[in-house]
Amino acid sequence: MGKYDFDRYIDRHGTNCKKTDLLQERFGRTDLLPLWIADMDFAVCPAITEALVKRLGGHPIYGYTPVYDSYWQSIIDWQRRHYGWEVKREELTYQSGGVTAFGMVINFFTRPGDRIVIQTPVYYDFKDTIDGGDRITVENPLRPTPDGFFEMDLEGLERIFAEERPKMMVLCNPQNPIGIVWEPEVLREVARLARKYGVIVFSDEVFADLTLFGHRHTPMATVSDDARAVTITCGAPGKTFNIAGFKSTWLIITNEELRRPFYRWVEVNELQNSNIVALLATETAYRCGDEWLAECISYLEGNVDYVVNFCRERLPEIVAIKPQATYLLWLDCRGLGLDHDGVIDFFVNEAHLALNEGSMYGAPGRCHMRLNIATPRAVLEQAMKQLEAAVERRRH
Repeated sequence: MGKYDFDRYIDRHGTNCKKTDLLQERFGRTDLLPLWIADMDFAVCPAITEALVKRLGGHPIYGYTPVYDSYWQSIIDWQRRHYGWEVKREELTYQSGGVTAFGMVINFFTRPGDRIVIQTPVYYDFKDTIDGGDRITVENPLRPTPDGFFEMDLEGLERIFAEERPKMMVLCNPQNPIGIVWEPEVLREVARLARKYGVIVFSDEVFADLTLFGHRHTPMATVSDDARAVTITCGAPGKTFNIAGFKSTWLIITNEELRRPFYRWVEVNELQNSNIVALLATETAYRCGDEWLAECISYLEGNVDYVVNFCRERLPEIVAIKPQATYLLWLDCRGLGLDHDGVIDFFVNEAHLALNEGSMYGAPGRCHMRLNIATPRAVLEQAMKQLEAAVERRRH
């Protein structure tokens, strides 16, 4: 038993929580275990709550707050301590959310009709943002490997760069929904190709701190001179410390030619302004959260192993792909013998589980589901029992 209680059940119903309070709207019923949207059901690191209570309860004025030096330094120190990355203050800017940051980047660096590459199956908001901005999404699907995992199709990526001439590529690093931790040599090749063909790489690294089972995250921008020249890095404490609701995100751009005009545009439009809660929670997390995070990762690893083993031993119709990072499991449900709509109906109306359906992440996600395992073990056990019972009814 560690210092922090990740087994504690916290009822989130009626707290304006998307995961619980949007079940009817998203799934058509309320009697579901919510294991979908990517936040955790764990109480945050107590140091964060204590800092917020002290500030909000200790001073009754909540006016305009500048993004102050100690906030920036906490990010710099975190990158140095965890990844050996020496980030300079001028390379950083604040953004109010990862998707917001991505939208700003594509609006500044591309124009309607420009092509942007994504690697499906991948986080669905990338495609939605690209398409919604009248840009053209080009897919470079991940390639299954003989051992049941996935790899990047680098040959296909170069063909796309050479023939489609995209202006930008989205790199999900670590990858969501599969949980791939990209190796440095893969990142170096992506950077080489991107620089060769004049492609900017938006590297989404919001799950960087949640690597599992000894895997280690490598920031894209650190792997080579090519990477430093083409990469815009997006990071945040939201996934790591379960404070996504505070909308605290940062960008790092090492290439001054990319950085200077973009940061100037962000500044004159006041798009880098933050708030007192986001700043304080972020700094506290990065200064005081290492011990909490280590215990959280250990607990998540136990949850991953529980689901993977459960499916292997008792639900062979469903293959749970063991992630190298994140708290998300990609479930291959083709063994159920259902079409994609049938898989969705099965999980919602037979197993009474709310998961993200796989086609949200692109065509390769059909007949797959994404399971969020960042919940107390007892909740996960109940979910798997419901799933097993539903499968057993179909077997007979």
